[in-house]
Amino acid sequence: MINRVILFVLDSVGIGALPDSEKFGDIGVSTLGHIAKSTENFKIPNLKKLGIGNIDGVDYIEAVASPAGAFGRSLEASNGKDTTTGHWEIAGLYIEQPFKTYPEGFPKHIIDEFEAKTGRKVLCNKPASGTVILEELGEEHVKTGNPIVYTSADSVFQIAAHEDVIPLDELYHMCQIARDMLMGEDQVARVIARPFIGEVGNFQRTSNRRDYSIKPFQKTVLDYAKEAGLKVKAVGKIIDIYDGEGITDDVHTKDNMDGVDKTLDYLKEDFNGILFTNLVDFDAKYGHRRDVSGYRQALEDLDARLPELMNAMKKEDMLIILADHGNDPSYKGTDHTREYIPLLIYGEEIHKGVNIGTRKTFADVAATVSDILGIKATPYGTSFKNEILK
Repeated sequence: MINRVILFVLDSVGIGALPDSEKFGDIGVSTLGHIAKSTENFKIPNLKKLGIGNIDGVDYIEAVASPAGAFGRSLEASNGKDTTTGHWEIAGLYIEQPFKTYPEGFPKHIIDEFEAKTGRKVLCNKPASGTVILEELGEEHVKTGNPIVYTSADSVFQIAAHEDVIPLDELYHMCQIARDMLMGEDQVARVIARPFIGEVGNFQRTSNRRDYSIKPFQKTVLDYAKEAGLKVKAVGKIIDIYDGEGITDDVHTKDNMDGVDKTLDYLKEDFNGILFTNLVDFDAKYGHRRDVSGYRQALEDLDARLPELMNAMKKEDMLIILADHGNDPSYKGTDHTREYIPLLIYGEEIHKGVNIGTRKTFADVAATVSDILGIKATPYGTSFKNEILK
């Protein structure tokens, strides 16, 4: 009997273009595929053992004869390719109307109100890469004290500020002001604090990022688990993505390896419920920056630590390794890419070598978790419990 589910999100590790990806401007994308093809010596032996090369359509990674877990892939049913949409669908929600984006920057009435309420003028106000914009406007920000406000193809209002120029408490307060403003007709999915440090020519973003999300519009599998008296422990930005809804315990992380460490710490605790981890570096440090070699190394580093994670699991645990969208580092631009996500399911109670095929929605994960834990299910998704359990 499984009483603890570990949802382990490799943020942006998509495995190939969805049938409708061209409608989102993504032609021939494949985050994992193009990383694998970028080198002859891609070292992910543990992901291979779990069956990542056995997933339908993953013809760029060698399949194994006897995968250690069940495996499959999933379509994204919701209308989007962003963090919030992907994670909310994983938890059982369907987003028909995409979150509002601002490809030309934010309109004057938003900027005017933000400046009036914060007492600071705004720099930038356009879609931009977080690292590029620091090179472009970091020096002016330091001289003037004016925050850098920018967006992307995602529904985000991002505020970058040097920690020595605008202290973290003030930056977080500014983000809360923006969060309160950007609702209704002007709604964005997330307001993000993007603090950085360093000198001109060597600015670096810090781990003090904070996301201010809108609340899910319906209850998710996390809410139902919490209501059933189970624990829902969040690692990384999970707490932010759901605006705290359905979470009983949480911890932020500095980087991917810290995310693995914090997951291992929670696994040592005695609890029933859900452990939900997001490893954001794949997306934030390498996908958006179009750094193929850095992304590849990050995957190899994670793969090397998977045995620790698997060995820390109890007999009653089930691990699901998945993603929330793609972010092909070999593709044009800096934005997410609409792709299939992998599903790798492991545990002593899980059938080995079972192919669960192509799921029609990420919400199948929520349906399966509800089914396994015996809690109320969300309206969307079909459980694959009977396909994977011994």
